[in-house]
Amino acid sequence: MTDEHCTGGGGGGAEEAALLAKVAGGDRGAPLEELFRRYAGRIYALGLGVLGDSGMAEELVQESFVRLWRQSPRFDPARGTVAAFVFSLSRRIAVDLWRRPSSRPFVDPAFGPVLSSLADPADAVVDGILVRRALDALSPAHRQVIELSYGGGLTQVEIARRVGVPVGTVKTRTYHALRALKLQLESHGVHA
Repeated sequence: MTDEHCTGGGGGGAEEAALLAKVAGGDRGAPLEELFRRYAGRIYALGLGVLGDSGMAEELVQESFVRLWRQSPRFDPARGTVAAFVFSLSRRIAVDLWRRPSSRPFVDPAFGPVLSSLADPADAVVDGILVRRALDALSPAHRQVIELSYGGGLTQVEIARRVGVPVGTVKTRTYHALRALKLQLESHGVHA
């Protein structure tokens, strides 16, 4: 899988790293605008999926680029891609926005102790959306073996029977599907 495929198009990793290095060096013009052009739509879509509100999705985009501008000197191309860096920032901001009391519906105080005893689902919601998007980016054959295996609880032999291919083909598809899924998730800042 090429870096362009993992980042959803829009240029190679070295080019994006150079853009972010220019931002870190103080150039807040064209390099930041180009990164905005490449990532704003995807961050907005993430915000809609996680936060369920267009205004909050817009806030996520805005805050993501403010933090990208401020934290650009921390980017290390040896540790990951610009896409992973951007989506890691956006993911944390989305969780923070979701946790804000003003972003959730009013809950009767009598239910407070019950709700506070539950695990905060924000991380799980964000991760679930990112995993679904990563699965959707796989080829149909690769997505099928992952969904039948992990979602359907089938063994490789059972998948081979159901799909009508040899077990070796199922094993190969599973290997490549997991590899592609890992790359997709890493490009969105999720490290498995």
